[in-house]
Amino acid sequence: MSHQTPTRTQKTRLDLQAAVDRGGRLVAVTAYDAPTALVADAAGVDIILVGDSVGNVCLGFENTLPVTMAMMRHHLEAVARTRPKAFLMADLPFMSYQTGAEDALRNAGELVRAGAQAVKLEGGPARVTAIRALVDAGIPVMGHIGLTPQAVHSMGGYRVQGRDEAQAVQLLEDAKQLEGAGCFSVLLECVPLELAACVTKELDVFTIGIGAGPHCSGQVLVFHDVLGLLEGPGPKFARKYMDTFGQMVTALTRWSGDVKNGVFPGEQESYNLTEAVSARLAARVSGAGSPAPAKRRKGP
Repeated sequence: MSHQTPTRTQKTRLDLQAAVDRGGRLVAVTAYDAPTALVADAAGVDIILVGDSVGNVCLGFENTLPVTMAMMRHHLEAVARTRPKAFLMADLPFMSYQTGAEDALRNAGELVRAGAQAVKLEGGPARVTAIRALVDAGIPVMGHIGLTPQAVHSMGGYRVQGRDEAQAVQLLEDAKQLEGAGCFSVLLECVPLELAACVTKELDVFTIGIGAGPHCSGQVLVFHDVLGLLEGPGPKFARKYMDTFGQMVTALTRWSGDVKNGVFPGEQESYNLTEAVSARLAARVSGAGSPAPAKRRKGP
């Protein structure tokens, strides 16, 4: 069957695994629109994740639960239009796959059509059937265990997972089951670094960590946490490399002051007429400003 030669080189899941096999470490970051995607790709990250964390950091929700498929597709399409070189994947949002393999297939297919090369879903053995269905349909899947934000209520909040022996053993077994179901990677969130190291060693597929220590195959963080786009301290596992929120407030405050003091816009931000057109326009305005002659009243 004929095929069109691609006009760009975008990383694939095979490229990612090969990089890990060579001893490299992967870098992943979230992006939710064209500007954040362009910045991430220019920085040379390996993976761009359109995460359901868009609900927390962009849409004003307290958690990821209100995020819908329509929201995810909207933000994914914006990122995909930038045609990144990074591997592009997207989260399946809450209740888009928990209801069964058929829903998982339909919703994951929608994200792939919108530009995702893979999808990520949360949970352990309960997701095996859905994962196998997706993999059988040709949709790459990244598993996600440990702290799973879509289960925040059943977990009793955002807590580190796998701290006791029973939980640690269960998470290790969960990771193996996800690999066995066909996941090309497993994301570990908020687990002790020793546990993450064990999981990474036991699996043949690569791991991505967030709050899981330095021994995973790669790391992911939320774009806004890395750049300090939100006010206040970020999560313990994130490192803020800029105070972008503070810098933006300072810049906007300066601009506001310039407007109020009449120094913006200035000559360099303005446009001019030619002298001839300006003179004729001034004459028209001057003429229009002269008092009109009084009309003579008719009749008595």
